[in-house]
Amino acid sequence: MCSIDYLFVGGARVMPTNTFLEEEIYSQPKVLSSLLEWELERVEGITGEIPEFNYVVIAARGSSDHAATYAQYVWSSLAGFPVALATPSLYTLYQTPPRLDGALVVGVSQSGQSPDIVAVLEEGRRQGRPTLAITNAPDSPLANTADWVIPIHAGPERSVAATKTYTAQLLVMALLGALWSGSRTHLEEVKQIPAAVARALEISDEVSRRAERYRFMEQCVVIGRGFNYATAFELALKLKELTYVMATAYSSADFRHGPIATVHQGLPVIMIMPSGRAFGDVLELARDLHSYGAELLVISDSKDAKGLANVYCPLPEGVPEWLSPIVSILPGQLLSLHLAQVKGLDPDSPRGLTKVTRTR
Repeated sequence: MCSIDYLFVGGARVMPTNTFLEEEIYSQPKVLSSLLEWELERVEGITGEIPEFNYVVIAARGSSDHAATYAQYVWSSLAGFPVALATPSLYTLYQTPPRLDGALVVGVSQSGQSPDIVAVLEEGRRQGRPTLAITNAPDSPLANTADWVIPIHAGPERSVAATKTYTAQLLVMALLGALWSGSRTHLEEVKQIPAAVARALEISDEVSRRAERYRFMEQCVVIGRGFNYATAFELALKLKELTYVMATAYSSADFRHGPIATVHQGLPVIMIMPSGRAFGDVLELARDLHSYGAELLVISDSKDAKGLANVYCPLPEGVPEWLSPIVSILPGQLLSLHLAQVKGLDPDSPRGLTKVTRTR
C-alpha cells in the first residue's frame, strides 16, 4: 500500500486530492468559513431590510431544490414561516402564475442562469413582492432580477456535480433561519459548522475503503427524515450523477406507505440518521430492514445505529439536528466520488451533464 501525505484543513486531517470533485469536497470547511466571514453582517442587514411577509415561495432546480427543501424545515421550525416550493412551469410553460400576496419570493441557483427560476422572481417583482436571490454568481440574470442578493462565495466549481455550492446554500438557509428566529444560540451554533464539516471529512476517510463493496450496485434506496429529508434526495442525486446507480430517496414515513414491499435480501439501503427527533423513527425502520435482510449503509453518530450497519459512516458528535444536513451529506459525496472511481468513471464529467442547466 502506498503512503499518503495528508492535507490539513481547519486543523483536521483530510485526504489529498486528485480530481476536481475531490478538491471541491475537501474545500468545504474553508468555503463555509469564508462565507460566514464575508456575509454574516450583510445577511443580518438584509433580514432587517426585507419588508414584512407572511410566507416564502422558493424557486430552485436540482441540488438547489434540495437546499430549498431544507429551508422548508429550517425556516418553518425556527422562524414559523410557511415555506412553499414554486412550480416554475406555471410561470413559463403554462403562463398561469399564482397570486403571491404576502409572499417573500426566493430564487436559489448556483449559476443564476436558469430562465424558469428567473421567471418566478420576475413575476414576484411584477406583483410587488420582495425578492431574494441566493447564488454563486452575483452578476447573473437571477441576481440582476432580485431586490436582494446573497452570494455564497463558493468560487468556480470545476466538477459538474455540485458539492461546495450545495453546502454553502444550506449554510445560507441556516443563517437566515437563525437570524429570523432572533436566537443568539442558533446563530452561535451556525458559526460552529465549518469546524464540524472539517471533522466530518476527517472521520469519513473510511468511505473510500468501503466503496469497492458497492461496485456492482445498480439500484439502492436512500432514507432520511425531517431536516435530513433533503439530504436523502441530494445523496440519491449524487449517486445518479456520478455512478449511474438508480438511487431512490424516501422519508422513513413515506417508505412504509408502499415502497417497503420492494425490500429483498441484499437490497442496499442508505440510512441517514443523525441524533435528534427524527432518529427514533429512522432507527425503527432500520431495525425492520435489517430483519428483512437489507444491506444497510448507515450515516450516523449513534452506537445504536452502528450496531445495525453493514457499513457505518460516522458523523461528528454534538451537531444540532437542525444543522446536521450540512455534515450528513459529506459521506454521501465521498461515497459517490469513490464509487465512481472504483467503476472506472470520470467523476468530474458525468455523461450527459453540463455545469449550467437552463430549464424553461
